[in-house]
Amino acid sequence: MKAIIINNKINFFLMIFSILLLLKFWIGIFSHDEFKGHHLFIKHRPIWKTYFYSPRGMSDLKLSEMSKEKKHEQTLFNEFIIRNQNL
Repeated sequence: MKAIIINNKINFFLMIFSILLLLKFWIGIFSHDEFKGHHLFIKHRPIWKTYFYSPRGMSDLKLSEMSKEKKHEQTLFNEFIIRNQNL
């Protein structure tokens, strides 16, 4: 009887973990660069990153003028938010 209870608990935690992992890959949050609000969205492809923001913001900064990290952030923002969310 104890083995069945332990097995049910393990299955329950595995199910919860699987659901959370799926949500992590497919649900994202982005910060709107003009209105400073946070919005949930469904990603068009699975990626570990959850929070997206635009380092450029409302400025006229070009990708060539950004650091490597900011270029990467802006590229992901453009792919997931601008091109796929009709923002």
